[in-house]
Amino acid sequence: MAVQDFKSAYKTIMDDHFTPRMEISFIDGTTKQTLLYEKVSWTIDNVQKGLRYGENPGQEAALYKLINGNLCLGDVKSIMPGKYLASDVELLQSGKHPGKTNITDIDSALNILRYLTKNPCAIIVKHNNPSGVAIAGSLADAYHKANMADRVAAFGGAITLNREVDLDTAKLITENYAEVIAAPEFAAGVMDIFAKKKNLRVMKISNMTRLQSYDHERVVDFKSLIDGGIVTQWSFSPVTRKKDDLIPAQALYKGKEYRINRLPTEKEYEDLLFGWLIEAGVISNSVLYVKDGVTVGIGTGEQDRVGVAEIARDKAYRKLADRISWERYLTPYNNLTDNKVKCSIDEEVTSRKGGLPGSCMVSDAFFPFRDGLDVGAKEGVTAVIQPGGSERDYEVIEACNERNVAMVFTGQRSFKH
Repeated sequence: MAVQDFKSAYKTIMDDHFTPRMEISFIDGTTKQTLLYEKVSWTIDNVQKGLRYGENPGQEAALYKLINGNLCLGDVKSIMPGKYLASDVELLQSGKHPGKTNITDIDSALNILRYLTKNPCAIIVKHNNPSGVAIAGSLADAYHKANMADRVAAFGGAITLNREVDLDTAKLITENYAEVIAAPEFAAGVMDIFAKKKNLRVMKISNMTRLQSYDHERVVDFKSLIDGGIVTQWSFSPVTRKKDDLIPAQALYKGKEYRINRLPTEKEYEDLLFGWLIEAGVISNSVLYVKDGVTVGIGTGEQDRVGVAEIARDKAYRKLADRISWERYLTPYNNLTDNKVKCSIDEEVTSRKGGLPGSCMVSDAFFPFRDGLDVGAKEGVTAVIQPGGSERDYEVIEACNERNVAMVFTGQRSFKH
């Protein structure tokens, strides 16, 4: 029997029967508010086409940009037409047409990056979740830290950078395999470096230089149901953006008042806010560990909070082991064949507790029990940020006080589904 070529499915360009324009109207009596969208396409190798396919080969897909209309429901207004980011990228290099996940991964990064504009920042996204996020004094350093935070997951990822890509950063990027790179600008000579990776999609998003102006913008999220129904909601906007927005953890239980013994240090406040703003772009349930402006472990999409705290912890251990192996032996940890070397790395990772001591723990919702908090506290976490509001907040406060861990509440949940 002939061998089937399954790889060819990923090279297929799907037919696109989605219409050139789309309208969505919100009607109240005689009042109608209509949003008008136009389909996006690119000419690549003489083929004019939008998205090559959707989430999987075989699924037609289209990308639309908002070109007219406005929407105001109550006190909330949608973003105005023409303020384009991921919906109207300039393809400087493509190799092939982008797919749906290429666009949505970049958009997921932008949804985080808009809150982290003060410093050079790099975000690497896989399947709409960040695998590594870092801020640093230079873009090259930020990219290196984000990449090494989870070097394995970064393979084939979408890299988004908030500064002009310089030669140093470009050379680091081409040491690995990436699907997409998006940035506001590219320095002279950078595209010559990227040209060596023929299927690398390089996206220029000029509006990224004004990304901070998007930090309070809202859009209507649409979720289609199996029966064709649609759930709509306004997009999430975190209200906690600075130190003064945070509330020292406190609770009242059976007439007794519980308060956190220690407030965060200035450095912890910086990491707590850094992690909380990343949290807005992570699929729930989620728990993150961050340290010195870099993600250490990211747990996503789990059904219980203690489980996702453990997943993030275990990832921190595995990623540190891989980083040590790569930096010392240029070999992934999983490919090491010398058991003595592996044992040595394991012992070092255990002694360093996966790099978690001194880190901050971030939870997108309250801890229903103290067991989730205990996972991080046992590893040396020194500060925690979470919404608060659990019936057992007092237990979580006690767990922190037992280990001199600081904790603050945001008063706002940050679910993303």
